Amino acid sequence: MQTALNLQPLDWLNLFLYYLSISLLAVGGAIATAPDMYRFLVERQGWLTELQFNTSIVLAQAAPGPNVLFIALLGWNLGLNTGSSAHPAWAAGALGVAVCMLGVLLPSCVLTWAATRWARRNRERRSVRAFKQGMAPLVIGLILATAWVLASAHGDVARDWRLWLLSAVTTLLVWRTRLHLLWLLGAGALLGALGWV
Repeated sequence: MQTALNLQPLDWLNLFLYYLSISLLAVGGAIATAPDMYRFLVERQGWLTELQFNTSIVLAQAAPGPNVLFIALLGWNLGLNTGSSAHPAWAAGALGVAVCMLGVLLPSCVLTWAATRWARRNRERRSVRAFKQGMAPLVIGLILATAWVLASAHGDVARDWRLWLLSAVTTLLVWRTRLHLLWLLGAGALLGALGWV
C-alpha cells in the first residue's frame, strides 16, 4: 500500500520537467520510455508502487485509444497518492493527469510537427532516408526494454522458458500472419488466467 505523499509545488514542477525531457526520447511511442519512467517514479522518487505502475500500463494498453494513455493513469495514481485532506482526491488525480500529459505531449507534438514539415520538403535527401532507416533498431530496442521491465514483475524473466516461448510465438505470428493483435492479447490473457504463463 502506498503511503500518502506530500508533493510540494516544486515536486509538481520537477514532474512536469521530467516529462518534458522524456517526451523527446519517445521515438517508438510513449511506451518505449516506460523503463525510465519506472526508474524515476517507482525506484527514485517512490511516488508510485510497482503494482500501480504495471497496472496503469496494462489498463491503458487494454483500452482502445492511443498507447500514451498509460501516462495519464500514472499521473492519476500519483495524484491520488498525495492523499491530502486539503483537496479532494479527484482534484489531485486530475492535476497529476494534466501535469504528466502536458509535459509528455507538448515537446513531442511541436517537434513532430516541425520535423514532419521539414522531412516532407526534403524527403529525397540521403540524410532523411538514412535517419528513417537508422531509427528502426532504436525503436525496437526501446520496445524490448519495455517488455523486459513489464515481464520482470512476473518473476525471474531469464529462466521462464514459457514466457520466452510465448513471446517468440507471438512475434512470429505478428510478423508472418495478418492475425489481429486483439486475438493474441486474448490468448495471452487466457494463458495467464489458466496459470500457464
